[in-house]
Amino acid sequence: MAEPATRTASPSPPLVDGAVQREDGVWVDDAGAPLPVSASDVERFAYCPMSWYLAKAGNAGVGQAIERGVELHEERHREMEAFQEHKHETARNLIIWEWWFAIILVLVVDTLLFNYVSEMNIQTDALSRLLALWSFSFLVVGIASILVPWRTWVNLDPPPPRFKQKLATVPSVFEPENFRGGWFQGGRVEALLLLSAIITAVHSVALLFASNREQAAYVLAVTAIGWTMATTVRLQRALVAHNEAVTMAEKTDLSMDDDVAYSDGDPNSGLLIDATTGLRGKPDQIVIIDGEFIPVEQKTGKVPKRPHRSHVMQLLSYTHLVSTTTNKAPPYGILRYGPDALHKIDWDDDAKIDLMAAVEDIQRTMAEGGASRNHERPGKCTHCSRKYACPDALG
Repeated sequence: MAEPATRTASPSPPLVDGAVQREDGVWVDDAGAPLPVSASDVERFAYCPMSWYLAKAGNAGVGQAIERGVELHEERHREMEAFQEHKHETARNLIIWEWWFAIILVLVVDTLLFNYVSEMNIQTDALSRLLALWSFSFLVVGIASILVPWRTWVNLDPPPPRFKQKLATVPSVFEPENFRGGWFQGGRVEALLLLSAIITAVHSVALLFASNREQAAYVLAVTAIGWTMATTVRLQRALVAHNEAVTMAEKTDLSMDDDVAYSDGDPNSGLLIDATTGLRGKPDQIVIIDGEFIPVEQKTGKVPKRPHRSHVMQLLSYTHLVSTTTNKAPPYGILRYGPDALHKIDWDDDAKIDLMAAVEDIQRTMAEGGASRNHERPGKCTHCSRKYACPDALG
């Protein structure tokens, strides 16, 4: 691969003109806005300020390791996405199975009761017509509720958005949590109306034969058997989806109780921004563990004996962003090197101080310039993807 032309020279000049430091240590531009610092900036600056500066100046990283890292990153996103989809597919099929199983129980009970219907003082013809009318009414109202945006007309406000709705589209089990309905959209109310139409229609048909209780019981029994077969199919789909979810959970080091609330590969996942400090970024994933939003940073390549400081600083950036976005600080973040190397990085007072100091150093360098190599390790320069543009590389 051809190396891009070098665009920088030493010494490194400022990247922003007119920036000043506020009393809280944050650097702001001439309009008073904090200088933007991404989580990737924090990682690169911790790795080497000169490498960070070269990236900010427009020198792209080169090398097969970068290309391979992008491929593995996309693969991790697909695994997380598949895990979440299989979990929701399991839940959807189980809910439908439960509803249909309840209908089967009703049909079985009614089959037994119909053996005694001739001994009860019931006008079956009139009751059959009444149930048919109810069924038709349920059907009409159910179809109408699907076709028209009635929730908007009655000013049915959605619940206040939570963290995961603001950042990513996480499919719900049956009805999205901000669901407003609309043209050809249905939710729980519509499903209940259509199920009611089916149940009342079945009973109406059965009552037509109620003068012969054996025939009435036979109609209900056959209907229950047919519904049982359909319910069995739903249960089989739920079991298959559950097995796939368990497989993906093992590959992604998650448990079946965890949920993926955010993934940076999802186009609906937005950029997290702290307007006070200027810090911003998109974590690889945010998973819900024991009710806590936990950021996860995936790293590819060689597995180190202990986490690299640059990677830890990047994860701390995401942990801070989750904290400011949710107004609830996560207890830790997860740094993952491959399937067998996971590290829990605590989000404590020392971590917060360390991160804010790094952000201020980056902003100061943006405002004043003076980025330089911060190490004496030739091997580090050898593996740097921007060595071709560095005026001070070792080796």
